[in-house]
Order: sequence, then structure tokens, then C-alpha cells
Amino acid sequence: MTSVDPAERSTPSGAIGPLRGIDLDIGGMTCASCANRIERKLNKLDGVEASVNFATESARVTAPEDLDPKVLVGTVAKAGYTATMPAGPSGPSGPSSPDPSGVVPEGRAPSAHAGSDAAGPSGAPGSSTGSTVEDTSDAEPIDPELVSLRQRLIGAAVLGIPVIALAMIPALQFTYWQWASLVLAAPVIVWAGWPFHRAALINARHGAATMDTLISMGTTAAFLWSLYALFLGDAGMPGMHHGFDLTIARSDGASTSYLEVAAGVILFILAGRYIEKRSKREAGAALRALLHLGAKDVAVLRGGTEVRMPIGDLAPGDEFVVRPGEKIATDGEIVSGHSAVDASMLTGESVPQEVAEGDAVTGATVNSGGRLVVRATRVGADTQLAQMAQLVKDAQSGKARVQRLADRISGVFVPIVLGIALVTLVVWLLTGHGAEAAFTAAVAVLIIACPCALGLATPTALLVGTGRGAQLGILIKGPEVLESTGDLDTVVLDKTGTVTTGRMTLVDVHPAGGIDVETLLRRAGAVEDSSEHPIAQAIARGAGERIGNVPEATGFEALPGRGARGMVDGVHVSVGRELGDDGASGADGVRVPAELAEFQESAQAAGRTAVLVAWDGQARGVLTVADAVRPSSAEAISRLRELGLRPVLLTGDGRTVAERVASEVGIDEVIAEVMPEDKVSVIARLQGEGRKVAMVGDGVNDAAALAQADLGLAMGGGTDAAIQAADITLVRSDLRSAADAVRLARRTLRTIRGNLFWAFAYNVAAIPLAALGLLNPMLAGAAMAFSSVFVVLNSLRLRTFRADAR
Repeated sequence: MTSVDPAERSTPSGAIGPLRGIDLDIGGMTCASCANRIERKLNKLDGVEASVNFATESARVTAPEDLDPKVLVGTVAKAGYTATMPAGPSGPSGPSSPDPSGVVPEGRAPSAHAGSDAAGPSGAPGSSTGSTVEDTSDAEPIDPELVSLRQRLIGAAVLGIPVIALAMIPALQFTYWQWASLVLAAPVIVWAGWPFHRAALINARHGAATMDTLISMGTTAAFLWSLYALFLGDAGMPGMHHGFDLTIARSDGASTSYLEVAAGVILFILAGRYIEKRSKREAGAALRALLHLGAKDVAVLRGGTEVRMPIGDLAPGDEFVVRPGEKIATDGEIVSGHSAVDASMLTGESVPQEVAEGDAVTGATVNSGGRLVVRATRVGADTQLAQMAQLVKDAQSGKARVQRLADRISGVFVPIVLGIALVTLVVWLLTGHGAEAAFTAAVAVLIIACPCALGLATPTALLVGTGRGAQLGILIKGPEVLESTGDLDTVVLDKTGTVTTGRMTLVDVHPAGGIDVETLLRRAGAVEDSSEHPIAQAIARGAGERIGNVPEATGFEALPGRGARGMVDGVHVSVGRELGDDGASGADGVRVPAELAEFQESAQAAGRTAVLVAWDGQARGVLTVADAVRPSSAEAISRLRELGLRPVLLTGDGRTVAERVASEVGIDEVIAEVMPEDKVSVIARLQGEGRKVAMVGDGVNDAAALAQADLGLAMGGGTDAAIQAADITLVRSDLRSAADAVRLARRTLRTIRGNLFWAFAYNVAAIPLAALGLLNPMLAGAAMAFSSVFVVLNSLRLRTFRADAR
């Protein structure tokens, strides 16, 4: 169960109360019509808004806070399906445990998939196996639906293929072949096809019709007709032969059996659903992998002793040990130790990041180097990993506008098909084509029309696309985000923390004549290392990165507003911006050569901070500090342009600084000196000019602008406020990920549209062919099954998406 911030809203009954979000696992759905039916039943409850996703076999429900989830479970059960609260990666616990009320249909075990079959809401008789079996290791859990479906498919193949061969190849038709076909086909039609028949009966009891209704009616009619022809007609006569034709011709219906049609349709549709089910599991593999990234146990320090305990027992403030090669148990701060952390499994970043005391680390990343002691800061659902998983799950559970259209079409499609089949039967009979031809055409219409592909077109592509994004550190919040990427033409980029690193960095070292760079950095770094000022820390950090460890200064003294000084290598060293002026003695009696004064002035004119370093009464060099441009920003801007996006730099800094950064990364349009509260107005103005605007930012002051933009992208290293306001979160603090996110979203949207075109075109073209008698019912069943498999396999191509940000 997922709780959201309570909100006041009027329910249909007029009551007002706080709401919460509830997730349900739904068992037994076989098509989009099933999802529509469950959705309608849930939405009839007061104050409930439900969205049921066929591909993820889940429901996202917004309900009054005082509504017992058992009511939702019972409502789904009364519709002929199963529902449970989902289990987390470690299995059911707390409110996510299966509902104890036992309210499930047909006396089945209280599990989301207990005993259900992939082809029907009630599953196979005797397959009530209880909850999905969770392996305690990292192995993928056993799925009873898949197991039952595989068993039925194998049985249908072993028995059904000989029936099809006998009917299609006259040379194999021995004296009593038709009776042998009956013996082989009956178990296929009755046992292997039982989930279809039982689902159809349950639906009929509730006054509904789904794809299972079409399949059951078609195969049952073919089977009953065959029994009539065998026992009461001429089809059972010894030595009877009949050929196989793709078209329909006039004949005596009582002399022809359709056992191969009934058995073949069930075989092909079971095969299609098995492949579809396997593919859907593969599509959801990214989220399952994300959920299982975390460590299973942790070595917590208790009184200086390491105590191994389950990760669920860890609390904020606990200190735990992470040895080389181990996963960091949860988000925290390093108390002691130095190492490199590999975050590739979480962010896609291939280069390990160096960390030391005081640095923040993320749970599920791997300690590649030395021993670390980490203090837990966030645990459980508050960790970055858990929040990433929830974002992905939310996105996969939602519905885009195109999916809602497909759902509405699926909801009315089955009754229309039943009408078309009846009209086909009557027209063929009235035009004198005989009962066999009329019956064959009507059965072909029933079977070919199943719009399973229509129901799978959007959710499978969304499932794979968002899952792939999660693997690459791109978190898409919902399906509606995809639809907003197609017509974007402008991308507004916050400067600080987005195009630049967001922290002061030593960018240039200019020594005076006769002074070597290493000496200048060594002495300046030693003095500044004792200061807490951001500029001083940037110099100390830069010196350490360039020359290694710096010595410790003695007699350190801060010079408020000017800099600092101390004793290094036996000499008095001063570091600051105001040590002297105009080549004369400064406030500290320091002489500044004209060359250094000129360099300092030009650096400051370019929007950088220039710091003098002096000893023995003479300035010895200038260090330039600035908020450095990210190394990948220029390449990212180029890629955004290739996607048809016009980059705009937005910043509160002065125009000089902004234009320097813009020119460095290749941005032509700059909007500078903008107050934080005015960023929203800038986005609104651009939208008022007719532009479709994406916004990339990372700070609290970007949150409102991210929400205002047509598409908001938050850098993962940014604030929680920015991430919550954005549509897409980029886990890696690399602007190239923004281009990757737009490419992935657009490709996913193209896949959805391609799937929908295939599904619509297939049904529109196939139904008339079947009604005109141009499709054999068995081939119609194979084609219908293939259409669903095609849509799922086409969606799985998104797994090959590769990010350029490497």
C-alpha cells in the first residue's frame, strides 16, 4: 500500500474526506476488457478512482482514507478476479500482506495469482497453489500462472498437432481417422481450453463479455458442430476424407467436422498467451531488478562490536560497516574511511566516485575500495532506491491518453463483434451458401476479432520504456510525460548546478615570473585548507587534486572580507582578493606586479573570482575560482539541438557571467539576472510565444518553473523539491542524460503509436476478410495470437535503447 499526502475532495455521495493511494495486484485478467470491467466496478464505489493496468496486472486506487482495503478486494472478487495488496521485494509484510479476509472468488486461496491461469480469471481446477512462491535467494520467483499455462500449452501441442495434421493432409486420413481426432481433440478443447470457457461463464453470469467469450463461443461451436456431424451426420462414416482449403466453398455441413479448428485455435492462442506472459515478465524485469538491488543484511556497530542484522532492522542514526565489495546498506554519511563507490547499477555511471569522511553515499551502491563506517540517514521507503522504484512503479501503473482511448474501444468492441458474427451467420444462410459456410465464417469472425493487441499496445511499451529508463538513471513519472515530449521545441537550462557543477572550483593558476605552479599551489592550498570559506575550500581542494596532499599551515589567521594568512615552509603566506592595488603596497603591505593586477582584473571582468597569493611582501600569483562548467555540458547542448530543441540559459547571475558560460557550451539565447520567483514568469512568457518548453533544473528555486514547463527535468543531485516538481528525474548529474531522456520518451511514444496502428489495422482488415469467408478459423486463431505477440515483442525492442551519456 502506498500512501500519498491526504487531500480533501468531494466524493460522489457528497462526503468530503482525506484520500490515500492504494496499490492492488490483480489476478486472472486476460485482456483489456477484463481491466475495463474491474475498473468500472471499483469506480462505482463512493469516493474511489481506480486505474487498472492489464500489462502490469495491477490497479492504482485513490480512495477515502477510512475505506477498508478489504472492500476493494471484495469488489474485484465479485467481478470474478483476484486482488491482493502487493508484496515488497522481501515478501509480504505489514499492510502489504495478502488480505486476511479470504475474500476471493470460487473458494480460491487469497493470492494475487493463486491458482489463476493466464487464460482465465478462475484458473485451472486443482491449481490453487496459494501465493506466488518467493525464493529466498535472488532467483526469480515462480509464477503459478506461467506454470499452469505452460502445462496446458504442452498438452494442447502434444494432442492438438496430430489432429491438425490429420485434417490438413488427406494422405494421413486412415479409415477411422476422424474418431481418433475426436479422442485427441476433446481434452484440448475441454481441459486445455477450460480457462477460456470458465472465464466466459463467469463473465456471462455478470452480464459481461470479453475476449474469452469470443474464444469460448467459437471453439465450443466448432466442437459441438463436429459432434453433430460425427454422430448424426456423414462425417463419422468409415473412410470419410476431406481436404483443407483457406477459403470457404459450398458443401454439406453435416459431412464436415471442425475438430482441427477448435483444437488449433486453442493451441495457437495458448501459445500466444504463453509468449505474451513470458514477454510481459521480461518487460517488468527492470523494476524487479531495481527492487532487489539493495543489501539484504548489514553489519551494525553496537558498542564498538559489529552485529549482523537484517536490513529492515536498521534505523536512522545507526552506524554500520561496509567492507570492500559489499553493498552500502542504505543512504547515509561516511563517518570514517576513504574509498571509491561504484554506483553503476543505480545511476548508470561507469566511473566509481571517490568518497571520504563527511561525504553522502547512496544505498545499493558498491564499496569498491577501503573499509567504510557509515551513519544511516534514510532507511526503508525514504531511501533513494525506494523512491526510484516507486517512481517507476507509478509510471508503469498510469495510463496515457491514447491508452484510455484504446480501453474505451476495447470495452465496446466485444459486443460489436458478437453482432457482426451473428449478422455474418444470417447473411451467409440467407444467400444460400449452406450451414457449413455460414458457420465457418461466423466462427472466423469471433476468433479473428479478439482485440488483445489493442489492450497491450500502450502498457507493454510503457512498461519496457520506463523500466529501461530506470536502468539508465532516467525516472519517468507517468505516461502523460511521454506525450509531452513529441512537440517540444525549447529547452530552458538553469545555470548553477545544471550547466555548471554548482560549486566553486579552481579553474586557472597564473604564477608570476620565476615562480613554479607547484610551489604556488602548495602554499596557497595549505593556508586555505584551514578556512571554511567556499572559495578557500575550492582552492584547497583544487590544489590537492593537482599536486597531492598539501602541508598544514601554522599560525593561521582569517582576514575578514579579504582572505587569510599563515606560516608555510617557514614563510608568511597571504591569500586573498584585497592584498594590494595599483602596484603599490596593499592593506597587508603586499606589492602586486602590474602583470598580476591586469590578470586579476580581466578574470573578474569575466565573472570569475581572482585570488592573490603572496609571501615576502610580494604577490607571487593569481588563482581563479569559478562555478565550473560541467565537462559534458557542451556535448549535451549539441545533442539537445540535434533533437530539435532550442537551448536557453536561465540564471540569476549577472549577464557577464551568464554569457561567458553560454558561449562556452554553445548557447545563443541567455536570460540573466532573473530572481528565483521570476523564473516561472519566464517559462510562462516563452509558452505565451507559442513555444513548447522543457525546463532542466536542480534547486528549490527551480521547482515552480519545473512544474510550469511543459516538461520538467530535475537533476538527481538536486533538491527534493525540484525532483518532486519535475516530470523526469535524472539520477546522474550529467546534462547529457536530459537528451537521453527526451530520446527515450520519444522512442517509447513512437512504439506506442506503432503498436496501436498495428492493432487497429489488424482488426479493421481482418474482420471483413473473415466475414467474407476468406479466412479459415484455425488460421484466424493463429493470426490473432500472433498480433498480441507482435505488439509485445515490438515493445521489448525498447530494451535495446542505449544512452549516449557514457
